[in-house]
Amino acid sequence: MTAVDDVKAEIDAVADPETGRFLQGFFKTGPGQYGEGDRFVGVRVPVLRRIAKGYTDLSPGDLRDLLDSAMHEHRLIALVILVGQWKASAAGRGDDGGVEVRHGRRAELHRFYLDTLRAGRVNNWDLIDASAEYLIGEYLLGEGADPRKSPLLDELAAAPSQWERRAAVLATFAFIKSGDPMPTLALAGRLLGDPEPLMHKAVGWMLREVGKRVSRDDLLGFLDANAGGMPRTMLSYATEHLAPDQRAAYRAVPRR
Repeated sequence: MTAVDDVKAEIDAVADPETGRFLQGFFKTGPGQYGEGDRFVGVRVPVLRRIAKGYTDLSPGDLRDLLDSAMHEHRLIALVILVGQWKASAAGRGDDGGVEVRHGRRAELHRFYLDTLRAGRVNNWDLIDASAEYLIGEYLLGEGADPRKSPLLDELAAAPSQWERRAAVLATFAFIKSGDPMPTLALAGRLLGDPEPLMHKAVGWMLREVGKRVSRDDLLGFLDANAGGMPRTMLSYATEHLAPDQRAAYRAVPRR
């Protein structure tokens, strides 16, 4: 058996059909829904993370095999392992080549992830949310890139796939955590008219984090300028931690 076979066997051994049926509904896998065609064996995330600890050194080829699987849990565990490799590389663990080798390893993981994303394998919101902050956002942050000048986030935000657009937004979480709200605010302004409800949630969530972690004034300034043009769900998420009277005032702004 290959390492990939071993991973799948461990997942199958703890799979629960009832959980699988629940997840099929939770992740909207029916005809015309955002997760149409996705399949679940029925394993929760904490269990997958435990299994992943035994396979931290899977090769890119093995990870690609898992990411090619029709089973959601196979793709998710591959991303958990990939993020683990990213964190180990960023910390310099297991790397005897110094800064230059670590830099090269991070670039390699970043490119692998982008190729995977653009190939449509990172194709549900939980997969994006578990990975984009690190393999896109932290990479750009570590490179000292100004995302307002780098084309990558703009390219992803303009992609036809909502998963690439969501990855652009979630990547900005790394900048929020570093104290820089500007990448999030810039993308939020571009994506006000996005047609997908999941994007409304993602943008609203990141705006909320700007207010919580960086600057309430920056969030309020964005809301003052844009509340009337924000989808209701986006506005609801963005204002979640404001005082009740502030939330009510922004939600009462006439729609435009």
